[in-house]
Amino acid sequence: MYNSFHIFKTRTVAIFFTFLLIACNSTTSENSQNTENSSESSTNVNQIKESQDSKPKIENAKRVVALTSLSADIIHRLDATKLVGIPGSSLLRKDERFQKLPTVSEGRTLPNIEKIVALKPDLVIGAVGFHDQTFKKLTDLGIKTLASETNSWDALIKHTQELAQATNTDPSPLLQKYDSFLKDIPKSNDSLLVLVSSQPVLSPNKNSWTGDFLSKFNVNNLTADLQGESIGQGYVTLSEEKIVQQNPEILLVVDPANAEIMTQLKSKNFWNKLKAPQNQQVYVFDYYGLVNPGSIDKIEETSNQLKKILE
Repeated sequence: MYNSFHIFKTRTVAIFFTFLLIACNSTTSENSQNTENSSESSTNVNQIKESQDSKPKIENAKRVVALTSLSADIIHRLDATKLVGIPGSSLLRKDERFQKLPTVSEGRTLPNIEKIVALKPDLVIGAVGFHDQTFKKLTDLGIKTLASETNSWDALIKHTQELAQATNTDPSPLLQKYDSFLKDIPKSNDSLLVLVSSQPVLSPNKNSWTGDFLSKFNVNNLTADLQGESIGQGYVTLSEEKIVQQNPEILLVVDPANAEIMTQLKSKNFWNKLKAPQNQQVYVFDYYGLVNPGSIDKIEETSNQLKKILE
């Protein structure tokens, strides 16, 4: 019995780390490139950033393949006729708008180069740090690429503007929609702590999408200014003593892929010492929207959930 539980727990943590590694760097779909050579990754990330900064701005793309769910959603909203390929994302599979579009990846596998080329795209959009090897191959084939890293609200706006310019479309309606997500925010300065993992206990600081998004909601994110070594920039590891010391008034728990993180957290010694559980101020959030933007609808859903909690 112990071995079975240990295996389950290990798999649960591994699944979460796979998701979180994606969110720490960008808003990718579920196409985490775990099979890529990690020793080449950091070098290629810098090369892609430099090449994106130095190359001329992409304009008038008519056939676009998106390798992330967020980029696919944005392109579809800007001009649905220009989106010809999407990632195999659970978010997109549930959305009838994307039912007839071909997928170029599945789950956490690498994008299929042959499928991408067969779609004859003039632009492929992906994520910094996760699609670098794919981009290199596509560039060698003469296909233009655009890398994104949406780890803040400003980055979301910038990425939307980049995609609008690349497709010769008007981003104004979409940007106005973003603005509506941040209207009518309740006045609150409640102390708040976000827990995205139970072992180790991880929490986002201001350098993550989560931390930056929360800064728009007038809450006191207790880990906003903390720094520390973790699995990725934007997240800190918390000791049980630190959590008790912070003693948040509101606790947000991210439960990705049915990982049962709530059950695991409730079994820890610090849980019953906190004000949030005692006052029934513990709320479970989806991974998409709060940790990884995922899609425009998920961002809006998360915004509405936060407003309701803070009222």
